[in-house]
Amino acid sequence: MRLRTLLGDYPGTTALKNGSIKSDLVQFDFADYSPTNRGFKPMVREAAFDVSEMAIVTYLMAKSFGKPMVLLPDVVLARFQHGHALYNAKAGKLAPRDLNGKRVGIRSFTTTTGAWLRGILANDYGVDLDSIDWVTFEDAHVAEFVDTTKRAGAGKQIVQMLIDGELDAMLGEKSDHPDLKPLFADVAAEEKAWFEKHKVVPINHMVVVSRTLSDQHPDVVREVHRLLAESAAASPAAPRFDRGEMQRSLELIIDYSAQQKLIPRAFAVDELFDDVTRALR
Repeated sequence: MRLRTLLGDYPGTTALKNGSIKSDLVQFDFADYSPTNRGFKPMVREAAFDVSEMAIVTYLMAKSFGKPMVLLPDVVLARFQHGHALYNAKAGKLAPRDLNGKRVGIRSFTTTTGAWLRGILANDYGVDLDSIDWVTFEDAHVAEFVDTTKRAGAGKQIVQMLIDGELDAMLGEKSDHPDLKPLFADVAAEEKAWFEKHKVVPINHMVVVSRTLSDQHPDVVREVHRLLAESAAASPAAPRFDRGEMQRSLELIIDYSAQQKLIPRAFAVDELFDDVTRALR
């Protein structure tokens, strides 16, 4: 069976994408989106793929609106988030606890990195997220979500707005501009302390399949998971999550997403899977 597939280039997907791991049951027709997250909107809105990489917060939001997708227990991107928050040091020192009432830019309010960082800021630093003047540049992948943030003007770029003093901080971006410094002063130390507290590595992207594929071809879904797992096992740089680690990471991003009203309620982790994919965890 040929599967329309969206899957980015990561250490854990290399063996699958270069053909060194093969299957007698399935073949992948890889879509070309750069960056890969540009393909999430077509998947959510048009069911454009049979198999798709998916930001976990986008998946949670899509599930809340009944989109016909099912999660696989395969992580393709996971990372600590603290290094993806910057401020303009030229305007004076800014620490996480100073963000109340400030202007903060983010590509879209619904990005997974943004949800992780807001959760960290609110729960670990006492930041009042509702006090922040959020400035966004794109709408949500899920069309039904009502975004109440302030949209940046046409042609505006998030990094340049921070450099020009039109923003106080930004989330979800990196820059080597000399005026832009990490909001978390010692990123490595902050990440280490956060992990020791929560015992969680933040998941960014996993893989989903269409509900139709899972309902009608469970053998194909199981084969897709096998191939993804073998490809990940072939690279020492691929994310590694046992069942408990995945459970903790998913529980926390679900809680953060519910706190931030990205989803109407906190799902149980088992709800993210169906009978076919739940057995693969």
